[in-house]
Amino acid sequence: MTQTLADMAEALRAHPAIRSKLGIAQAAGMLGLTAAAPGRPGDDAAMIETAEGYDLLAGEGFIPAFVQADPWFAGWSGVMVNLSDIAAMGGRATALIDQVWSPNAEVAAPLMKGLRDAATAYGVPLVGGHTNFAAAELNLAVSVLGKARTPVTSFDARPGDVLLAAIDHRGRYVNFDNFCAVLDAPHDRLRGDLALLPSLAEAGLLRAGKDISQGGIAGTALMLCESSGVGAVFDLNRILPPADVPLLRWLHSFPSFGFLLSVAPEHAAEVCLAFRGRGIWADPIGSITEGSDLRLQRDHETALFWDHAQTPYLSPSRKERADA
Repeated sequence: MTQTLADMAEALRAHPAIRSKLGIAQAAGMLGLTAAAPGRPGDDAAMIETAEGYDLLAGEGFIPAFVQADPWFAGWSGVMVNLSDIAAMGGRATALIDQVWSPNAEVAAPLMKGLRDAATAYGVPLVGGHTNFAAAELNLAVSVLGKARTPVTSFDARPGDVLLAAIDHRGRYVNFDNFCAVLDAPHDRLRGDLALLPSLAEAGLLRAGKDISQGGIAGTALMLCESSGVGAVFDLNRILPPADVPLLRWLHSFPSFGFLLSVAPEHAAEVCLAFRGRGIWADPIGSITEGSDLRLQRDHETALFWDHAQTPYLSPSRKERADA
């Protein structure tokens, strides 16, 4: 029996991967941060203007269970997700640092190897960090520095834009809902795929965008729309999962290469062709609308997924402290 759109919307709203992002607004409030703060919190990376362009700074901390379940892949992911954040901003990564906690060096060894292997694969130097070999358990955080000439933000989507998804389907689920399409890929392909984002940005083809992160397509679109103060309609008939992956799972999955892009209608075909030319699935999956509601659409049926005016998600435009 086909699941109704209302049931799908409710399942997405309740999913832990999507609800986990609600903590970001609380943390930003505790630090007194809003979208008006330096670096514009709410984006994939902090953006700092310089005389030559923009410096980009981002970091990722990891769920302990994820790190302990597969330390090597956690190390690889620490590099991969940070580089995706820089690419999503129209930037090129320049260096990485790691923060590793472990009971001893032996326990940390697979994680360290994953970090090294990924840094080599992507061609971005790992230049140091912080290490504690007297911790209670293995854990990881990784930070990245990058540069952008024509930055792509989460704050510039406009009503009337086409909402595109570009996702590499050439992979498999590794653990949790992490869909990995990089481990068997040639290194030059990995580097070229990420380099496509700043190239498109510098050609003036991208209005706004985000890396598809732990919240999947649904949660990432919500973050993008809330930051830009817009709504969206997702056409579920246009969202193509990899073979044998249920659509609902795909909507909250974390792909190793996945981006949501808001582009002017006249640029949509050119942007999609650029990704398809590299073997990456890319297609319009909806449209940016006036308002604050994100709706699922299938044929003539629609259902509300989230209204960020009624229920703030990241609260990026909040001017008062969230803990006041």
